[in-house]
Amino acid sequence: MAKKDTYRIVTRASDGTLRIRDFPNYEPLLEIHTQIGVDDSSTDLALRGMPVFKGLIGPMPEGKNIVRYESPEVFEVMTKEWIATRGRKRRRRTTSISVETSVENTLSKLEVEISSLTS
Repeated sequence: MAKKDTYRIVTRASDGTLRIRDFPNYEPLLEIHTQIGVDDSSTDLALRGMPVFKGLIGPMPEGKNIVRYESPEVFEVMTKEWIATRGRKRRRRTTSISVETSVENTLSKLEVEISSLTS
């Protein structure tokens, strides 16, 4: 379990670009954002116990040593972009023989056998 030693805040600037700020620990974040709890349910065990801030989505992992928080707007837009870029699931063709084809093949075989017996 790698230690997370960088706290990244991603928000949207007034001109629409992403604004990314990195912090070496979470103390400076306490001056900017209000902590409302700690994460206790993340599947990434390194994130458990990390602070949860009012108005930010997170914590979420980014790489091995970065804890990421996003504004709700950034989270929504990036999630939609991520979904749009994901490849569609490919369905494998199943090779099922229809009942009609199966019956037709069986009848054809029987006809051949009957004709060979009668000749």
